[in-house]
Amino acid sequence: MQSGNMTERKKKVLVGMSGGIDSSAVCLMLQEQGYEVVGVTMRVWDLPRQFAVEGQELPDFILEAKALAARLGMAHYVADEREAFRQTVVRHFIDEYLAGRTPNPCVMCNPTFKFRMLTDWADRLGCDYIATGHYVQVCPEHGHYYLHCGVDAGKDQSYFLWRLGQDVLSRCLFPLGGMRKSDVRDYLMRKGFEMKAREGESMEVCFIDKDYRDFLREQVPDLDSRVGGGKFVDAQGRTLGTHAGFPFYTVGQRKGLGIALGRPAYVLRVNARKNTVVLGDEAQLAAEAMLVSEACMVDEAYLEGDGVAVRIRYRSRPIPCRVSRVENRFPAEVPGDWLWLVRFGGEASAVTPGQSAVFYAGDRLLGGATICSQHGLQAYLMG
Repeated sequence: MQSGNMTERKKKVLVGMSGGIDSSAVCLMLQEQGYEVVGVTMRVWDLPRQFAVEGQELPDFILEAKALAARLGMAHYVADEREAFRQTVVRHFIDEYLAGRTPNPCVMCNPTFKFRMLTDWADRLGCDYIATGHYVQVCPEHGHYYLHCGVDAGKDQSYFLWRLGQDVLSRCLFPLGGMRKSDVRDYLMRKGFEMKAREGESMEVCFIDKDYRDFLREQVPDLDSRVGGGKFVDAQGRTLGTHAGFPFYTVGQRKGLGIALGRPAYVLRVNARKNTVVLGDEAQLAAEAMLVSEACMVDEAYLEGDGVAVRIRYRSRPIPCRVSRVENRFPAEVPGDWLWLVRFGGEASAVTPGQSAVFYAGDRLLGGATICSQHGLQAYLMG
């Protein structure tokens, strides 16, 4: 794995600094390894809780990043990317929900926004590498750069990075990939950053303060009038009741449905065109296969071999699978000439359009794809 230790001329690396524990540790580690470290912090979406004092000009996390850079003698830059972020990541997030899919904004953000921005700034500042606090590892193998899972299984973030291209991965350093979170905190303590080492961390989407449904209503003021009053139906199409609007539900959801059927009910499918939400029991969520699109594979030859497993949501266990490329029979449902048919070799449940299917061979990431509409799945299974 890349360790970042260099014996030739002093290399220059740009660190994406969030002001938090992980990126702070990365800056210290890379300095110790002999790099010239430069920091950049993105300002993408202001939330009220990010401003400790009334009238404060910059969010707290930017002030923290600037303070760390000053303490370490690093150059530091602030990239105000709020409008670009709104037009790419946030717009995609809203559009996906309005199309009846459940988006994964981090998967979208990393290739189209975060790492693109880091690469652009690295080029502008003459940096050889870019580095972040992600818990992943990158390794050159057989002419390709592969991501590998982080050693800390509870923090591994490879699932969110499957869309990164080879041009980006070839410049990436991930110093925390071989560490556990507890080790990172201990490291900061030893280096005299006790307060930073004890900080908590946020697991929420960076631009959502509370519930995503409230966010959608704020961004689309007429949303309730546009989608409210749709029907809950069962798998046979029989009406069960009225729902608040299809964007407020996701496959596998059980709580917060707003309907009492006298038995546990789960969301099986969401149909934006008809504004219907299909409900059923837990057993009906089970799947033997799925269709995925928009694939980004490091090497397709490995994908169609043995020993492949897929994760269909973050933190889900890898499911053994067989993968094959198939001609798209229903282009009106999913754009493109080709799809991938994934046959599960283990128990799978709640296949959710819009989420990512990420493929692994052991701890090596082979690539990923987007779970698309499952319309006509049986036709593909029957050949």
